[in-house]
Amino acid sequence: MDARFFEDFKLGETWESPPTPVPAEEIVAFGQAFDPQPMHTDAARAAASPFKGLVASGWHVAALTMREFVRAGGYGRTPMVGLGIDELRWRAPLRADDAVTVQREVIELRRSESNPGHGIVRTRVTVRNQDGAIVMSMISAGRVPARQPAGEKS
Repeated sequence: MDARFFEDFKLGETWESPPTPVPAEEIVAFGQAFDPQPMHTDAARAAASPFKGLVASGWHVAALTMREFVRAGGYGRTPMVGLGIDELRWRAPLRADDAVTVQREVIELRRSESNPGHGIVRTRVTVRNQDGAIVMSMISAGRVPARQPAGEKS
């Protein structure tokens, strides 16, 4: 997909990734590197935890979400600068060998006040497992370039 500019986004527009499996080895590797708690790094100890098995770190789910969104091509070749996350919620555990699907919906579009050559795109993000259970949700904001500065006509 070609580059997308602020003017190309539409309220209500959605993207969805294909289902992506999350193997135990990936959960353990991420956990060891970034969230070294037993429920993320040790299957035997995780089995004795309240989760009753190995689960992905919430931060792993957030990182997967970004990776899958970029792979799905929502912004095309346009680099998006992240501005922040609101309402981040981990709603259900992501277990070894679950498959996640990431959906984003554009919920707000506005011109940047501090940099009118850019626009702000806010999206509602929902991550589901293969059973349709919501694993994570959040609202993200990103800055994308505008085709033309505010007020100029093409």
